[in-house]
Amino acid sequence: MKKNSINLADNLDFLRNVEDGSVNLIYIDPPFNTGVTQSMTSLKTVRDDEGDRTGFGGNRYRTERGESKSYLDSFDDYMGFLAPRIEEAKRVLTPDGSLFLHVDQRESHYCKILLDQVFGRGSFMNEIIWSYDYGGRSKRKWPAKHDTIFWYAVDPKNYTFNADAIDRIPYMAPSLVGKEKAARGKIPTDVWWQTIVPTNGKERTGYPTQKPIAILDRIVKVHTNADELVMDFFAGSGTTGVAAAKNDRRFVLVDANSEAVQIAAKRLTGYEPECVGFTPEPQTV
Repeated sequence: MKKNSINLADNLDFLRNVEDGSVNLIYIDPPFNTGVTQSMTSLKTVRDDEGDRTGFGGNRYRTERGESKSYLDSFDDYMGFLAPRIEEAKRVLTPDGSLFLHVDQRESHYCKILLDQVFGRGSFMNEIIWSYDYGGRSKRKWPAKHDTIFWYAVDPKNYTFNADAIDRIPYMAPSLVGKEKAARGKIPTDVWWQTIVPTNGKERTGYPTQKPIAILDRIVKVHTNADELVMDFFAGSGTTGVAAAKNDRRFVLVDANSEAVQIAAKRLTGYEPECVGFTPEPQTV
């Protein structure tokens, strides 16, 4: 498999042509089967003395709407859709490789059963909860503010886990642990607090369901070694590829959405990936 590629393709067709045992880590964030069209419209602010917003120093700005990006998040048979892709994922992973499947509460319990069937219950390593706090709050039930990330190892006795690479987090009560421990921080548990990608942050691409680079950074650094291969076959805006590249790993991204691969190509231009099945849009200076 060639190094660093972004592929516009049906991921099942693509996977069936990948060599057995050739990928060290797979992270996927498939559509959550919400039954609705997911969309995101980008916004930017421009200096304008007659604008509708006031910024730093009393300067006035106007808000401009950019292009909208969307995809239909609906499958009549979600498990039937995922199962052959999970089976292929296991086949292409190295003997010490791992799969991370990122889903939400609508389908997580069904996905756990599917993963147990394909990998075996003994290969289940962690159910990681990504907790965030953004958006509306229902007054009819507890607001849903978390996703689930399942980690399965091909071999539960032989897998990559670089404990020294784990980013530490602050103690909630640093005065109770002493200065040395407080300065070092603590190792995260299987509940990861991380805000979503800020609406106006530099990280934001405008692509729906974009995940924070901090989540992927942690997974890539801990579960692979330098120059190993990371794959995401629901690549979206390419965050997995960005995390792999900045940590000196190789990446293969696959998505059937032409908007997604263009965004990924733009984000990863500096790493000169091979773009397969599409021509990257010219970069503006």
